[in-house]
Amino acid sequence: MSHVFDPTVLREYDIRGIIGETLGPDDARAIGRTFGSMLREAGGKRVAVGYDGRVSSPILCHALIEGLTGAGCDVVDVGMGPTPMLYYAEASDDEVDGGIQITGSHNPANYNGFKMVFQGRPFFGADIQELGRRAAAGEWGDGTGKVEQRDIMEAYIDRLLTALDGVDPAAVAGMRIGWDAGNGAAGPALEKLVARLPGEHHTLYTEVDGNFPNHHPDPTVESNLADLKSLVSVESLDFGVAFDGDGDRIGAIDGEGRVIWGDQLLMIYAEDLLKTRPGATVIADVKASRALFDRVRQCGGEPLMWKTGHSLIKSKMKETGSPLAGEMSGHVFFADDYYGYDDALYAGVRLIAAAARLGRSVTELRGAMPKMINTPEMRFQVDESRKFAAIEEVKARLSGTDADVNGTDGVRVNTADGWWLLRASNTQDVLVARAESDSEEGLGRLMGQIDRQLALSGLERGESVGH
Repeated sequence: MSHVFDPTVLREYDIRGIIGETLGPDDARAIGRTFGSMLREAGGKRVAVGYDGRVSSPILCHALIEGLTGAGCDVVDVGMGPTPMLYYAEASDDEVDGGIQITGSHNPANYNGFKMVFQGRPFFGADIQELGRRAAAGEWGDGTGKVEQRDIMEAYIDRLLTALDGVDPAAVAGMRIGWDAGNGAAGPALEKLVARLPGEHHTLYTEVDGNFPNHHPDPTVESNLADLKSLVSVESLDFGVAFDGDGDRIGAIDGEGRVIWGDQLLMIYAEDLLKTRPGATVIADVKASRALFDRVRQCGGEPLMWKTGHSLIKSKMKETGSPLAGEMSGHVFFADDYYGYDDALYAGVRLIAAAARLGRSVTELRGAMPKMINTPEMRFQVDESRKFAAIEEVKARLSGTDADVNGTDGVRVNTADGWWLLRASNTQDVLVARAESDSEEGLGRLMGQIDRQLALSGLERGESVGH
């Protein structure tokens, strides 16, 4: 017995594919059997399993559990919920050695996938490639594991509410907040959460529907925030919070309908956290605004620019002891009073807490930020065989100049006009570009530098493609 995966599904940070084309129950069974065998060899035995609201998730879950128990693992089945609820099941129970969430995250409805935790750390990169190799070789253990159904939703909500510990209830009682679950897996947990939060709360699309009938659940795309903006405007709310399909990424708007991007949210969280943890390291990915790194320094923190990718950021946090990190994509990681994983529901409560503790509304906090002029994340197709090579060529050309280059993840170049970035995506055959300046003219010059470097490598910045 062995199993060969479609080569496109074994990604850098997770396993992901198109149902009925590149991913199905046989793949799920093989993932369970192989992951379970690897965990048993490492001395583990018990795996928490959860799934999101996609139509294909229950059948994949059934097959995954078959594979895990066939490898001799015991399964704690926590049912449908957001990815961070599965992370909570793994992190909060000392007897649980690993976790797998079935989720297509923010991908279209016909996608699905698996996010994995192995003995308290992200399972990614070389781990996923090794899983693929072992499945193809049939290197599996045998056994008969048990399955236990466990409802952890209430315990999870209790834990989310601890984000308000020590916050003056009067400072929160007057807040009026909008929430958009986007028909994703966070909906039922959100309904339970807002019922117990102080203040006034208005919710959108909390009914789980894997076809996403109202809008696509990706809060980093501004058009997906249109309904939330309308709710905040019509009801005169203080701010709004949105989630992606599996509830690990947050999006937000202020009371005036302005988007609060991932790096801007991190500025608010950092200002709040650094009051009690002066000198702490705050990590952000290479796509983040210079304004964030400057703000962390101003507040007495130590900013650290790191590679894009939630698994890479989590690993760097453990290495540096950082209590806070975030990405432009809306993944925010709290390790001060939480577990260090990305949880958008917890981040939503922390936004309430930060505004209360700082004594300023979210709109005031957003309004005080410097007005940087930047591009969105531009993603354009490039042949897989060329994407990393092109970045190395750009690095080589710039190394002989006086350019101020940061090579942490791709090429980020600082100039008098601001900065520009070119990096290869770890999950798709695309190059990612971004630029930021304090003037339109400066931004134009930065884009010219990107185009010039691409041309020298025989490429051009075509039409931007989606995630």
